[in-house]
This record gives sequence, C-alpha cells and structure tokens, in this order.
Amino acid sequence: MKLYFTRTIAAGASFLPRQVADSIPFSSSMLPDILSHLSVSPSSEMASSIKKTIAECEAKPLAGQLKLCATSLESMVDFAKYGLKSSNLRAMSTSVAKATSQIQKYTITGVKASELVACHALAYAYPVFHCHTTTASTYTMSLTGADGTKVQALAACHVEAAAGDHAAAYEELGAKPGTVPVCHFLPQDDLLWARV
Repeated sequence: MKLYFTRTIAAGASFLPRQVADSIPFSSSMLPDILSHLSVSPSSEMASSIKKTIAECEAKPLAGQLKLCATSLESMVDFAKYGLKSSNLRAMSTSVAKATSQIQKYTITGVKASELVACHALAYAYPVFHCHTTTASTYTMSLTGADGTKVQALAACHVEAAAGDHAAAYEELGAKPGTVPVCHFLPQDDLLWARV
C-alpha cells in the first residue's frame, strides 16, 4: 500500500491557554469580531478557513456522538474525560520517525484496537480540533516504509448507517452506507484519546 503521512497544523503552532482561547469569540454570528480580533482580512483564504471551521463546529453531531470543538488543550482533555467517562486516559497520534516527502510502500506489522475520542485538526488561525466520541474500530499500526522509515500510524474504520462525513468515500466505493467499512489513516496532527 502506498501512503504519504501529512501534517495539518502549521509547524510551531501551539494551543492557546484556555483563559486566552475562551476570551476570543467562536461563533458564526461573531465572525466579523473574530476576524478583527485575529487581524485577518475578511477577503483572505484564512477568513474562508475560519468561516468553514466555525460552520463545521456549529453543525449537529452525528447520531449517537458527542462532539466539541476544542480551542485549548484543557478543553480537549475535559471533553475526552467526559466522553470516555474516565480521567485515566492516554493520547495517541500518528508519528513518523523521520520527515519524508515521498509516497512509498509500507508493510503493516501490527494492529491494536481501542475505544476512543477522536480529535481532528481544523484549519484556523490557531489550533482548533473537532473532537467527537466514535463507534469506529480503531487501529495502531507499525509500518515500515520502503526506505526504512518507521511509522506508528492510527487508522479508523467506520460502518455507519448514514454516510455523514464519509459520503464521498461510500460513493467512491460504489457502496451504500452501513454495508462496508470505510477506513482511513489519521494525519500526524489528529489525536485519539483512549482509556488506559
């Protein structure tokens, strides 16, 4: 299988402390204030990304899921504790042993599943994550690239009665939602939270 593992958050970007994040508006009704506060031009690509991210965050969760857009690490951890009903958690992410820009073949050498909360990085002026509980089967895979690059990759497989976020994948497969699993690897910046 040929893969390319990407980052979705700009290098060097870090979470805002909760106190700072909570002081910045985060609502579509406040978009002009948000853009002004962040010194973002309303006609810029960043403004478009901010608008799209807020719309995604304001959308209703899929049936059976809890969701939150975390604007700070503290809010992410609190949501993971709530969603998993535990304070004894571990965070996981895809990690690549060395930076590589080439698409290459990887061999799967291990698989492990766990229950979790998934947090996906969104395009925004600072790190924001769309976090949700999930019924997906999840896997940690030890991969070795053709050039020897070692990757601990996270993957999720969804079998949902409604296509939801995975409508394009079901269409590409020529399958009806809920009939086959749709699996994907998670980028390096996404986080999965699991009970220890």
